[in-house]
Amino acid sequence: MAGKARKKAANRETEMKVKITWKEIKQQKVLLIWSLVIVIYGFIFYYLPLGGWLMAFQNYKPAKGLLHSEFVGLEKFQRLFSDETFIRVIRNTLAMGVINLVVTFVMAILFAILLNEITHKYAKKTIQTISYLPHFLSWIIVTGILHDMLSGTGVVNELLRNLHIIDKPIDFFAHPSYFWPIVAFANVWKETGWNAIIYLAAITSIDPSLYEAASIDGAGRFAKIMHVTLPGIKPTIIILLLMNVGNVLNAGFEIQYLLGNGLVQSVSQTIDIYVLKWGISQGDYAIGTAAGIFKSVVSIILIVIANQIAKRNGEEQLY
Repeated sequence: MAGKARKKAANRETEMKVKITWKEIKQQKVLLIWSLVIVIYGFIFYYLPLGGWLMAFQNYKPAKGLLHSEFVGLEKFQRLFSDETFIRVIRNTLAMGVINLVVTFVMAILFAILLNEITHKYAKKTIQTISYLPHFLSWIIVTGILHDMLSGTGVVNELLRNLHIIDKPIDFFAHPSYFWPIVAFANVWKETGWNAIIYLAAITSIDPSLYEAASIDGAGRFAKIMHVTLPGIKPTIIILLLMNVGNVLNAGFEIQYLLGNGLVQSVSQTIDIYVLKWGISQGDYAIGTAAGIFKSVVSIILIVIANQIAKRNGEEQLY
């Protein structure tokens, strides 16, 4: 009898859970429908195209299609890594990616902290608005500004000559050693204000009583930044760093393509430019796909490694 009673109670509990579940589904049906639309969109435009990766393992011919092209295994990858140009492209992409990550990441944090220290309300809003406006400029406009600034008669050369630092104008776009710093400067100028927004939001969520306690203890502005502000936004910094580590090989395409020329080609080409040149312009879609797969795999590995390091050190994680 006791067993039957328990079984009935369990059945009633199950029925109640089912009723509650259907009730919740009915209440949230609009959100569930929109969620389903987003899932379908993601499947069609993000996961379904991954079937095109099959090209990297074929001697792909557009006329034959994916299903009838000759399967060649890892031949395209072997060709990639035996190509000195591709090895140099990996170096360029990795170098510019790391430089951009470090410089833009640090500058965004510093700018957000400095902006937060401005007490005048309208001055703060004005500076913030001006700082993120370059984010909305296209790279065509940005590179045009850079060309004007760094040309032989541009403001930079004129300033250096007036200060008697140089005797004759420097051709910045003819020297490979200047290219990576120019790219880093362009990224900082364009994205620092925009990237700082999320750090400013994180700073505003810090409990004001912590700053009051620090003031009572005699802490100055720098001490408050070091012991209140930075620890307060540390979780945000860790999460954004983990997310950006995966984009190291996404060093860019537009700025390198627009600013690059024959004189700086050895340091300006990235994987994306290589894919454009060999995968699309030359019609070798298989080699371009192989290069894209390599970039994706490396990005995933970097994210996993960074996340594991954060996990071992007890920091915020992506998963």
